[in-house]
Amino acid sequence: MISVRGTLKDGVEPGCVLLATDAKTYLLIGGDRAAMKSGQQVTVYGTPQPDLMTTCQQGTPFKVTKIEP
Repeated sequence: MISVRGTLKDGVEPGCVLLATDAKTYLLIGGDRAAMKSGQQVTVYGTPQPDLMTTCQQGTPFKVTKIEP
């Protein structure tokens, strides 16, 4: 498990939430959606899943286990 800090953004597809960092963009999978508001700075904990297929077409999939402001 790793932690990543960045800014939440809405994806181009409905229901897709992205975390933009200086180096990379992650597609957040799972986690508390109520805590995920576009424009908010957060730290997410979890595991990158680069081989996971999604319909969001953006970012590296990241399975979220915890999210903090």
